[in-house]
Formats: sequence, C-alpha cells, structure tokens
Amino acid sequence: MTTSDDPLLAPLPAETLLPLDAAASAEVLALARKQKRARGVLMTAITFVGGQVDDGLKLLPESIRGQIDDIARKALERSFDLAAKSRGGLGKSIGSDRAHKALGTVSGALGGVGGLPTALAELPVATTVIFRAVLHVAEDYGENPQSVETRMACLAVFGAGGPGSEDDGVDTAFIGARLGLSGAAVHGLISKVAPKFAAVMTQKLATQTVPILGAAAGAGTNYAFVDYYVALAHVHFGLRKLARDHGEAEVTEAFHAALADQT
Repeated sequence: MTTSDDPLLAPLPAETLLPLDAAASAEVLALARKQKRARGVLMTAITFVGGQVDDGLKLLPESIRGQIDDIARKALERSFDLAAKSRGGLGKSIGSDRAHKALGTVSGALGGVGGLPTALAELPVATTVIFRAVLHVAEDYGENPQSVETRMACLAVFGAGGPGSEDDGVDTAFIGARLGLSGAAVHGLISKVAPKFAAVMTQKLATQTVPILGAAAGAGTNYAFVDYYVALAHVHFGLRKLARDHGEAEVTEAFHAALADQT
C-alpha cells in the first residue's frame, strides 16, 4: 500500500506496526462474514427473478451484449468524477447506506419502465449511485472522499467479484492503492474493473428488458446491487483501515483464513 499524502491515512512504519490482537482479529472475522453474507443476498435476488433474467438475456440484442463492457467502462469513468461532485449542495442530504439503497431502488424502477432502452439510459445513473454509496462508506472509515486515491480504491470495489465469480476476495482490490495517481492509472484500473462490473450489470439489464415488469425487477435488483457493493465497500475499507495499523500482509492473511472458515 502506498504512503498517502494524508498522514491520517498513511500506514504506520514497519517497525511500529501493531500486532493483530484479539480485537483486530475479531474485526477481520466480522468483515469475512459480511462478505459472505453480501454475496448470498445478491444471489438470492438474482435467483428470485431467475426466470426473467434467463429470458431477458436472450432478449438482449447481440450488439448490446457485445458493448456492455464498453458501456460499463464509460459509466465508471463518468462516475469517478460525478460521484464526488454530487456530494455537495442538495447531495449532502443523501449520506447514508439506507438513502443510497432507496435512491438506487427508485432509479431501477424508472429504468425498467420502458424496457431495454430506458434500462440502458439508467445504467450510468445506477453506477453513479453505487459509486457514491461506496464513497460514503470510504469516508466512514476515515478516508478523504475527494482524493483520487480514495476514489481509485472505490473503483477497485467494483472489480471485487459478482454472481458466479470465484474471485470475491476484496483484499485483491488493494491494487487500487498501489497504482500511481495519474490519469493513465485511473483509466488502466477502470479497464481492469469494467469486465467484472459489466457481468453484474448484464444481469441487471436482463431483468429490465420487459416493460412494466422490468420496473419491479429493476427496483429489486438495484436495491440488491447497492446493498452488495455497500457491503463489499465496508469490507474493503475496513481492511484498509486495519492494514494501516497492522500491516497489509498480516491483515490479508488473516482475512483469507477467516474466509476459509466460512465455507
């Protein structure tokens, strides 16, 4: 993990790192359990609308299916800047996990009203809502929501896995803090993250292909997706906070062990 310009976010020097005591180990275990529960909630939601998802995937035009990675990448690029800017003014009133879930639910319902055309139009909005929710979690763990480093760490949460993914380890998202803070690094990280996020968004689009029915499915899946990424954000930024005090290697090893115990 790179040394942050913010002394509050910089890890302790190696010689002064604190041992992973019982209290810290309990935090790691709680984060591992949260990650396992998060994936279960998302998969339950997708299973609930499973028939519609299967039918919806067949209804997605081949041209759209081939463009979803690109659509997801552009949505993430837009959200990278917009999510932070939207936190001022009236945006200050939307500052909790619950508020972001409600906003995502309304957005999903509106996106599903007109079937695929409105679902595609709503995708960048949903992405920004999720990004904003993740950014809010980052701030809760003591990170600066306006900094490029924090927003890159938020991006990494989008690449932490999804339905059917065998790589759900949020700790792998530490890569976001190791990259240089240049524009090229941001775009490079987005290119790596976009395919995994696109896989999740494909499921979302599939639920919204049928007008009217898609509104209900869009609302439900949006709620589940916001809930899922918020939970992953709590895991990711909780691990980052622990790593600043106890060292990334020790925290990551303990997290892997805790995850293995959950299987």
